[in-house]
Amino acid sequence: MLLHDRIPNHVGIIMDGNGRWAEMRGLPRIEGHRRGTERLREIIEAAMEIGVKTLTLYAFSLENWQRPQNEVRTLMRLLEAYLRKEFSEFMEKGIVFRTIGETWRLPENIQSLIRETEEKTSGNNGMTLVAALSYGGRNEIIRAVKKAILSGIKPDDITEDSFNSLLDTSGLPSLDLIIRTSGERRISNFLLWQGAYSEFYFTDTLWPDFTKEEFLIALRDYQMRERRFGALPAGSRT
Repeated sequence: MLLHDRIPNHVGIIMDGNGRWAEMRGLPRIEGHRRGTERLREIIEAAMEIGVKTLTLYAFSLENWQRPQNEVRTLMRLLEAYLRKEFSEFMEKGIVFRTIGETWRLPENIQSLIRETEEKTSGNNGMTLVAALSYGGRNEIIRAVKKAILSGIKPDDITEDSFNSLLDTSGLPSLDLIIRTSGERRISNFLLWQGAYSEFYFTDTLWPDFTKEEFLIALRDYQMRERRFGALPAGSRT
């Protein structure tokens, strides 16, 4: 049973394990990516039902460009198909779609589709769904520093709040919980600045097998944590 007053505002998911899921079944890696795409709707719907305000999905990292070109091309086709297929769902459910990362690296047809989807969903008032595409946390921080320099911000005027406004995630709530599937215990360059005080939930489950039930388990685990943000526990004297 979830405590409704302790629902995380912002959840990030590192959706890992698609390729291994396929290989374990003797299937092409791309079949794992396709099954992983199918898993999205269940988790997005669960997040909306629970009351998560922002859900950020690590969909394609900057490092993923180093994968074999045929796999990258197929991933781009899956992304395009997903956005076209789910657009009506976004509108029906009031989802605001947003991207972070160097999306200018994506194929032009996908860039155009992203711009159209972001523009048409911008007036919705439901959950914000953020796709991290061609994204890397270090790259995002470097780009933010460059923005500060180019805009002439004086060093003494740089604060955490002002720096937040230069990041891709500007305007989004603080990142409360990061979930990673597939058994890996690292964040792989995902939201490095934003995750400074996030809680983490790691599971051995591969992303295509990550169900609504396990998503709820992750949220219950989160609700049992005492979030201190560097302070002492309540009642502590030392």
